[in-house]
Amino acid sequence: MISDVAVIIFAVALIVMAVFVVWNLRRRNFGLLNRLYLGMAGAYAVWLSALIGMRIAGPDREGMLFCLDALTNGAGAFLPAICLGIALTFVRGWERMPKKGYLLFVMPLITNVVVWTNPLHHLQYKTFSIIKSKLVFGPYAIVSGIFSYFCLMTGIILMIDFVRKNRSKLYIKQCALFVAGGVVPLVVSIISTLGQNSSITTTPLSFTFTIALNGIAIYRLHFLDIKPLAVQKIMERISDGYLVLSDNELIISYNEPFKKNFVEKYKLEVNKYLSDCLKVDNQVEKTFLYNLANAVESCRESLSVITYEQADMIMLPQNNSRKNYYIVEVTALTQEDNLTGFAVLFKDVTQLKQSMQQLQSNQQRMMEQERLAFLGQMIGGLAHNLKTPIMSISGCVVAMDDLVEEYRESLDDPEVEKEDYEEICNDMKKWLEKIQESTGYMSDIITAIKGQAVVSTSETTQDQTFTVDELEKRCRLLMRHELQSSGCALVTNYLLDGEITIHGDINNMVQAVNNLLSNAIYAQQEVGGGNIILQVRQENDMLRIEVADHGKGVQPEIGDKLFKRMVTSKGAMGNGLGLYITYASIRGKFGGDMSYEDNQGNGAVFVISIPMEIVDITGTTQEGGLT
Repeated sequence: MISDVAVIIFAVALIVMAVFVVWNLRRRNFGLLNRLYLGMAGAYAVWLSALIGMRIAGPDREGMLFCLDALTNGAGAFLPAICLGIALTFVRGWERMPKKGYLLFVMPLITNVVVWTNPLHHLQYKTFSIIKSKLVFGPYAIVSGIFSYFCLMTGIILMIDFVRKNRSKLYIKQCALFVAGGVVPLVVSIISTLGQNSSITTTPLSFTFTIALNGIAIYRLHFLDIKPLAVQKIMERISDGYLVLSDNELIISYNEPFKKNFVEKYKLEVNKYLSDCLKVDNQVEKTFLYNLANAVESCRESLSVITYEQADMIMLPQNNSRKNYYIVEVTALTQEDNLTGFAVLFKDVTQLKQSMQQLQSNQQRMMEQERLAFLGQMIGGLAHNLKTPIMSISGCVVAMDDLVEEYRESLDDPEVEKEDYEEICNDMKKWLEKIQESTGYMSDIITAIKGQAVVSTSETTQDQTFTVDELEKRCRLLMRHELQSSGCALVTNYLLDGEITIHGDINNMVQAVNNLLSNAIYAQQEVGGGNIILQVRQENDMLRIEVADHGKGVQPEIGDKLFKRMVTSKGAMGNGLGLYITYASIRGKFGGDMSYEDNQGNGAVFVISIPMEIVDITGTTQEGGLT
């Protein structure tokens, strides 16, 4: 019969489980593992309640004792199956019970039917009695017993094999508790089956250890809490696919998008080592897997986040394919400073990459349009300036023609002396010098225009050099018409001794300085013209090329946005692209920077700063000039 001590233990266990169930329901822990554990606790509670009822009923009420015994056998039949279900959930990483998983509970259901209908066939008991010496089991009892032993032993083997492959501290603790919780009822059941003097309460008492140890593993050590629902949702939100590896690179789990894109293609599967997946013949597959394996190893060594870009071909309908780009991020998972695994996030950046390429293409197109517009404006002004040398050459040619005619007519004139011929020759030489001067001026214009016409934002010009004098000469030449028509003058001021040479492409720097000069002319013109200062000086480790005007200055709301976005103070007359291009050119071509300063409250100073690393200063420089 059931002892008083056993009844007290069972009553205490029932109270504890009732409190635990209420606590669990209030915390709303409804994951698969939680539901399995609650199911095991519920079945165990039914078993204990039936045993307490048998003690209360007494030995004379055989009908009630039969029903209570049927409850104990029916509830007890579910416990080993649930233990195996918990083991499979842990090892396989189940988030929900698969359809095949429900086959575990077919045998316990059959056991309940057989036990409750035993008087009709006597398969469970040939002779029923609560006294073990008088109890005679039927053939089905052996079948149900074998099934219970199979479930407990299989669960124990699965857990031992899993912890053998995953030797993290957390896994060892969890599996040790689970194995102990399965070994105790297994050993006790075998002893009870072989022994004749064991009590009816021996087996249910052994399952007390199972309930307690599994509860500690699940709720104290967060058993199978590797990928809780909240973390899963966050990982799915921040990535387009993820993979979870153990500390020795065993594949633990992955989500559906990762499975769809990579699992079948690269022969990946749960409980398979990444090193085993590398044993493929396809070079493309090897590249993908090698990149992943190398990133994991780097993450293991540094315990820092490792990020790299991975391209992958995605098959589309009708045998079409598309190259997708992913940013792969490998993060080490640690607990109590011990490495427990790796989380690998795959972020699809294909659309972002295409958008960036389109944005870059549009930006280059806008920059080219702005450059051509600037060139067109400059050519328009230069066309006006070219009229002067052309008219001068034309006048010189007419004068030369007259002198030639005069020379020819004087050949037969006896009154013309040698001094007259020398005078004619001197006049011709003067006119030729004027023609040479005009053609030289036109040659300089053509050289400057040609240089600006071939400026390209993608050119490599690191081996070229130019002097500040050359820069100033070209800027004066190209901006001459704009300066004259606006009533402005360019004053240069060099605050350095020696010839200043800059490593880089002069055409890019000319375009940058001319853009600042054009803006300064616009600002200066609004106040009636005047001097624009082009000043060159050194400040710390930077060479400063300053363009200062005395206009109305830059409004604070515009100044705060300069160089950060395309803004302008010209209203409909500007779009801010020129200054934006200038800033990009200085940073990209010279490794420099640009800044804006108030000109003592009277105008603006725009500064191009070039590192002194690409600047040489030798000899002596010329004095500044006024145009």
